[in-house]
Amino acid sequence: MKRPRRSDSPVGPSASSDSIVLPLIMPDGPTYDRELRLKARGLWPVAGVDEVGRGPLAGPVVVAAVILDPERIPDGLADSKILDAAERERLHDIIVTTSHVGIASVSASGIDAMNIRQATLSAMTRALAALPVAPMVALVDGIDRPPASCAVEAVVKGDANVVSIAAAAIVAKVTRDRMMQRLCRRYPAYGFSRHKGYGTVEHRAAIAAHGPCPFHRMSFAPLKASSDAEVVVAAEMAALAV
Repeated sequence: MKRPRRSDSPVGPSASSDSIVLPLIMPDGPTYDRELRLKARGLWPVAGVDEVGRGPLAGPVVVAAVILDPERIPDGLADSKILDAAERERLHDIIVTTSHVGIASVSASGIDAMNIRQATLSAMTRALAALPVAPMVALVDGIDRPPASCAVEAVVKGDANVVSIAAAAIVAKVTRDRMMQRLCRRYPAYGFSRHKGYGTVEHRAAIAAHGPCPFHRMSFAPLKASSDAEVVVAAEMAALAV
């Protein structure tokens, strides 16, 4: 069992002095402090929520909501961006077997229809609703607060500072990576398993060579610019044919 890391142990003058009280040990990663403070106020369970895939040119945006078991917090939870793939996979498998997890996604066509921000908020709402236990509070990475049946707190850089959000980010990341690997088997020309749909040089070259597939986000530049240009050319050709 891993004891939740705390970062608020005081040092220096007593609390009655006018001096600033600093942590005894500054945290080197996400902590469980925010969840424990909410639990002490009777606000429990607490879910962490994060998304993966806002920026890619292809594939879905994926959101995970996670309620950690305070007695079984996995060792090594950290910002998913600093973990390698093998460690994310290891942590993902532990999280989904020891925690309550809800996952939701919005496809590329759904993103095109409603824009990426609204698609992300929609997926957050559905991920919270998919949890087998209803949370009293959701801690969401970023600045946006999705509609939900519980209280919602937005936490800037939450994946780097709040353990529950870090866990949600790992689950969302691994889930989306696996989806993109399956998509790569269907459309191998784009190399989705390597870049996961992000706008790398390789990916842009593949789009230029093969055109977009049905899982590309046509509302994203440069795909939108290319699509708009094709519409203009088609209109000009139609006018010349009259």
